[in-house]
Amino acid sequence: MEAKKTSDKPLYILGISAFYHDSAAALLKDGRIAAAAQEERFTRKKHDPAFPVNAVRYCLKEGGIDASQIDYVVFYEKPLSRFERILETYIGYAPRGFKQFLMSIPLWLKQKLHLPREMDRALDYQYRGRYLFCEHHESHAASAFFPSPFEEAVILTMDGVGEWATASIGAGRGNRIEMLYEMHFPHSLGLLYSAFTYFTGFRVNSGEYKLMGLAPYGRPIYYETILSEMLDLKEDGSFRLNMDYFAYCYSDVMVSRKFEKLFGGPRRKPETPITQREMDIAASIQKVTEEIILRMSRYAYKQTGMKNLVLAGGVALNCVGNGRIQREGPFEHIWIQPAAGDAGGALGAALFVWYQLLENPRRPDPMDMQSGSLLGPSFTTEEIRAFLEREGAVYEVYEDEEELLDTVSDALATEQVVGWFQGRMEFGPRALGSRSILGDARSDRMQSKMNLKIKFRESFRPFAPSVLAERAEEFFELKNGCVSPYMLLVAPIQESKRVAAAPQEKPLFGLDLLKVRRSCVPGITHVDYSSRVQTVDEKRHGRYYRLLKRFEAKTGCPLVINTSFNVRGEPIVCTPEDAYRCFMATNMDMLVMENVVLRKERQPKAKVHETDEYLARFALD
Repeated sequence: MEAKKTSDKPLYILGISAFYHDSAAALLKDGRIAAAAQEERFTRKKHDPAFPVNAVRYCLKEGGIDASQIDYVVFYEKPLSRFERILETYIGYAPRGFKQFLMSIPLWLKQKLHLPREMDRALDYQYRGRYLFCEHHESHAASAFFPSPFEEAVILTMDGVGEWATASIGAGRGNRIEMLYEMHFPHSLGLLYSAFTYFTGFRVNSGEYKLMGLAPYGRPIYYETILSEMLDLKEDGSFRLNMDYFAYCYSDVMVSRKFEKLFGGPRRKPETPITQREMDIAASIQKVTEEIILRMSRYAYKQTGMKNLVLAGGVALNCVGNGRIQREGPFEHIWIQPAAGDAGGALGAALFVWYQLLENPRRPDPMDMQSGSLLGPSFTTEEIRAFLEREGAVYEVYEDEEELLDTVSDALATEQVVGWFQGRMEFGPRALGSRSILGDARSDRMQSKMNLKIKFRESFRPFAPSVLAERAEEFFELKNGCVSPYMLLVAPIQESKRVAAAPQEKPLFGLDLLKVRRSCVPGITHVDYSSRVQTVDEKRHGRYYRLLKRFEAKTGCPLVINTSFNVRGEPIVCTPEDAYRCFMATNMDMLVMENVVLRKERQPKAKVHETDEYLARFALD
């Protein structure tokens, strides 16, 4: 394939992912990532699988073009191959699954098998080129390697399922990737973890991170049972599932009655209390998952001898497993695609066309080419003020950044909770300092306060720290000067920062562990003395870095709590309207949007919002 580029005309490539989980669009301009966003941020439907019409329009607007100026449009997987797998699965399990077949086939025949038509509609019938299609795991692999800082690297992708592949090992060199090994459906680490997510009462495709967060409260007492009964695990990390325990091939539920019998009864229903059984199950499947990905990564190293590893696919969002690879694996350096799930497939597909099909040269950036994953919409102070005037909000404008940072750092140091809305929105599931809610990690009560009064979610959920990159190793055990700008690594708290448990606290287990102060920064220390770390540097994070520096100057502490700017059940905020609505609907104390500051007590419409603590602790769907 030859590029259409001329010397004076930029070449634009639009990548699209849709229909299954986290639909998204990404735009490249001469190989540089110009824009990327998930559809959910615009529709306000969490994990919206609909065709990403709004995300496409945003990308074109950000690129300053219309659809007629796009050179290539590429979809992140091959629908016909996926449809073939679905048909073969239905036939293989017939007559079981006939109801599911009747429910799913009309959507395929009406929409999913007519992607060119859907893309024509989203592009207002202005695009005149042909549509390209990558394989699902090829898109994941491209999203992991091409933006990475490495000239060459092993590529490991793991998720639920694409067309047929559920995991793959590849090698990236220069401007090319090569897929070496694959594991195929129905044997899937992503689906295995999702089955346990379902069984413990969380929602599949969105509750997996809750299961990971619950794991440290339990004991892995079912670890050997899972390995002996449910899967045949090989030394290379590949495995075969015992499908007698799983129903996802033919049913709208994930597990069979045999699965329920193995764990002593039916699944926990959403909105009901979490018991020690769920905690122990979470700990057990997390341990199994970590063992599998460690074996896969070691095998990948053995086969290639490469010193760098890159990761993508939904399982790559398991930051506890990533942390173990970073600390215990054979690789010198690892890099994880910030939008590791299906959303990142849109970006990977576009990058695959630019590098692999068009054979453009690749020059890795030592920091990476993801631009901090700050690839979404931004808003000016003037646009924010115009909106607030229409709302009748009371606000202050700080023309001087030093005064703004003083005001915000003072608020944080006095245990106020701050909504922080700055610059371009993040691409991927993590808030990285552009659409964040911030709090003081030194506070004993901040985790409970932010969970119950701000996020309206389960009290066991841990919070992550944003820490100045230059002081990260003082607080966290990070190997070889590792940086974690995308909050995708869990690291232990340094021994010097831990607090020994009092004698009366040592017998505690389960959710009672929340009562124990475990470090000098209890707001971000999980019950197993770990944290999901984000390292912050000035080049990637700008004003956010300078805020942390100012907070450090006032308190001596180089880190704050950083959680996503949303409440349970909603996507991260995108616009000033979204941020203001979230601010007013929660007990946040301060909202900072660019140079504008709002204080809750000064708002004429302000009120205290109460949450049902029982619901916040156990409402999990």
